[in-house]
Amino acid sequence: MIGRLTGKVIEKNPPMIVVDVQGVGYEVEVPMNTFYSLPEPEQTITLFTHMIVREDAQLLCGFIADDERRLFRTLIKVNGVGAKLALSILSSISAQEFARCVNENDSKALVQLPGIGKKTAERLIIEVRDKLKDWLPASLPATEQSEPVAIAKDETAEATSALIALGYKPQEASMMVQQAIADLDGTQLSSGELIRAALKNRATA
Repeated sequence: MIGRLTGKVIEKNPPMIVVDVQGVGYEVEVPMNTFYSLPEPEQTITLFTHMIVREDAQLLCGFIADDERRLFRTLIKVNGVGAKLALSILSSISAQEFARCVNENDSKALVQLPGIGKKTAERLIIEVRDKLKDWLPASLPATEQSEPVAIAKDETAEATSALIALGYKPQEASMMVQQAIADLDGTQLSSGELIRAALKNRATA
C-alpha cells in the first residue's frame, strides 16, 4: 500500500492531480482543501495518501495533512459513505467545522454538503460522534490564496467539471460558478479559486 508520496505536482485538473515521483507519475484525487494548498508547479510536496483497491479500479487519495486523511478514513467506515462522498465532504467543509457539526448534532449544516441528505447526516452524527468526541484536529495549512490572476479562458469550465465530480448536478454546478463570478465582480480567477468561492457561497447559503 502507498501511505505517502513526495514529489512534484506536474498536472492539476481538480480534483485530480499528477505527482511525479522520480519519473513515475501518480494520479491522486485530493479534496479541495488540499488542492488550494498545493505549491507552484515543479515544487516538491509531500502528501499523506490512502489507497483503495477494488475489483474494477485502484484509487489513490492524497491529503496535505494527516488530520485530513484520518477524518477521511473515519468517514469511509460509515455505512453508505464511499471515497467519492468522503472527498466531497472534505472539499466542502474543514475538518474542524465537520467535527463541530457532529459534536453539536448540527445536521442542518451537514445537509448543505453535496450528496448529504437528512438520513445520511443523521447516520454520520450517530456513527462518527464517538470517534470525534475528543478529536481536535491540528491546524491545517492556510488555504488563503494570493491575489487572483487571469491565467486561462477555460477556468470556468474546469471549475464546473470539478464541482460535478464532487457530486453536484451539471446545472447546479454551472450556477454555482456563475454566482461566484458575479459575487467577485467579474474578477478573473483560477479554477481552484472559483471552486473555493462557489463552495464557500454554498456553505453560507
